[in-house]
Amino acid sequence: MLDVKAKKKFGQNFLKDESVLIKIIESMPKNKNHLVEIGPGLGDLTKKLVKYKDVTAYEVDRDLYAILRVEFAKELETEKFDLILTDVLKVWENGSSLYKSRYDLVANLPYYIATNIILKAFDDVNCEHIIVMVQKEVADKFVASVGDKEFSSLGVISELLCVETKVLIKVPPESFSPPPKVDSSVIYLQKDMTKSIDDKFKAFLKVVFTQPRKTLVRNLSARYEKSIVVELFKELNIKELARPHEVSASLYSQIYNKLTK
Repeated sequence: MLDVKAKKKFGQNFLKDESVLIKIIESMPKNKNHLVEIGPGLGDLTKKLVKYKDVTAYEVDRDLYAILRVEFAKELETEKFDLILTDVLKVWENGSSLYKSRYDLVANLPYYIATNIILKAFDDVNCEHIIVMVQKEVADKFVASVGDKEFSSLGVISELLCVETKVLIKVPPESFSPPPKVDSSVIYLQKDMTKSIDDKFKAFLKVVFTQPRKTLVRNLSARYEKSIVVELFKELNIKELARPHEVSASLYSQIYNKLTK
């Protein structure tokens, strides 16, 4: 590994554990989709990715961008590798996809923007599979099921948009340089390309999970008439004392549709 100091402002922790890199590669779906990598860092994962497919990588750090252009000069010349210096969130904010056709996202994500990146990837109509390293706590929320204490708006969104969600591997801090203060996990999310969620439903979920330990009726009553909420719960056979994590994604869809009629 090159001796490059990680920058806190970009949330950089360079993955150095070869076994984790191999596990990520083994987990990639065997399809014809393009590969997109966000934050390639020093290129340890990138080196393995370009052996399998053409890769488009987005890097926000100018110093790392310069290093990667030298490191992957041959791949850049043969167009197996495309390196773009920009903030991916700005690409999405401009309404663009990260690639012109169907792609899979494979990346070791900076923790401070990982949740936002996954949610944007869910919205990107060309992104099909998401295999990313994130903070363990975030990973658990994306793969949680109804009844799990970690079940939140992220679990609801995953359940409604994905055909498969799972944790592939748990990764200890010592697998990185410098080691982060938290454990990490690689998660696999396969989207159902026929489904989408609008921003109004996401805003509704924010209301639902405002106070996760309070009852769902109480949280919803901050926005909707309580008597209507209680009546709706009877109609849908939901316990009046149910907490937000005890209600399934499909029931949330029904509650939202009925409350916003």
